[in-house]
Amino acid sequence: MTGPESEGVQLRRAVCPGSFDPITNGHLDIIARASKLYDVVHVVVMINQSKQGLFTVDERIGLIRDVTAEYGNVEVEAYHGLLVDYCKERDIPAIVKGLRAVSDFDYELQMAQMNNGLSGVETLFVPTSPTYSFLSSSLVKEVAAWGGDVSHLVPPAVLAALTERLPGKRRG
Repeated sequence: MTGPESEGVQLRRAVCPGSFDPITNGHLDIIARASKLYDVVHVVVMINQSKQGLFTVDERIGLIRDVTAEYGNVEVEAYHGLLVDYCKERDIPAIVKGLRAVSDFDYELQMAQMNNGLSGVETLFVPTSPTYSFLSSSLVKEVAAWGGDVSHLVPPAVLAALTERLPGKRRG
């Protein structure tokens, strides 16, 4: 191994978890900000067998890798299981989560406290940019499915994938 870790320097590492079906500009805002604070940011696509996604896990990973390549310190992979186990397996001490509204905080605080109690992993909350405070993958998929313009809500590669997957129904 070469680089800082081989010289005994501990890299600052964090994880940004989610389903990312698909990744949006809101997700990218949080990942970009985390990438400025940490040496390595792990973006982990959490696998939920009970949910059928629009994109496969491999497609999501490919899209995330494509749109985060410019940061240079983002690693992307999928994981099935508890996020705290992912963190323990990789010695990651921090989870970074974006908060859109107070309603997000109620749920995320409980999750953060549970994760810390289970493993000692800390959760850092980053307020979402006001530009993206309403944005969710579900809303993007719904608008795109009806032929609405989501070009300002997702990166170009994601827009192309959405356009291909959802031809866009028109009401009439």
